[in-house]
Amino acid sequence: MKIAKTKTNPNNIMSLIDLDNQNPNVYKKSDDRTITLDEQDDNVVDEFDRREIFDLIRNINDPEHPLTLEQLHVVEEHLIQINNANNNILVQFTPTIPHCSMATLIGLSIRVKLLKCLPERFKVRVQVTPGTHNSEHQVNKQLGDKERVAAALENHHLIQVINQCIAPRKRA
Repeated sequence: MKIAKTKTNPNNIMSLIDLDNQNPNVYKKSDDRTITLDEQDDNVVDEFDRREIFDLIRNINDPEHPLTLEQLHVVEEHLIQINNANNNILVQFTPTIPHCSMATLIGLSIRVKLLKCLPERFKVRVQVTPGTHNSEHQVNKQLGDKERVAAALENHHLIQVINQCIAPRKRA
């Protein structure tokens, strides 16, 4: 996939011709979570749960469409596993099409968002949901390799794209 960067398209917005999935399914967003008094009380030990992790990643912007990963069902709450005792988090994501060329970028965006938001004690793994991508093994290998991830995050252009994905979308 090529990013169309022209005078009429200065913000790296994908043109319709360049999209992998020109007409994705769009789903209703989940309701916002109700915050309890115990969750607001700093004296109460409150472990992380899958909904909190989901809330951190649900509004990540899709790199191709002006939609969030939640709206495309790329991330879903039931695909998140958390083990507070062992400090492990596993997020599985589902690309909108089996040959999505943005799968690694989406996975990196999820990983970067969580690494920026969570305490350092957590080991975060991000993987493609089994059976949902043609190159699932290769994408998971890239996302699971610390050296590859570190090298990718040293790429200035890639960091700019990831930051656009994880930045809050400006509302009209």
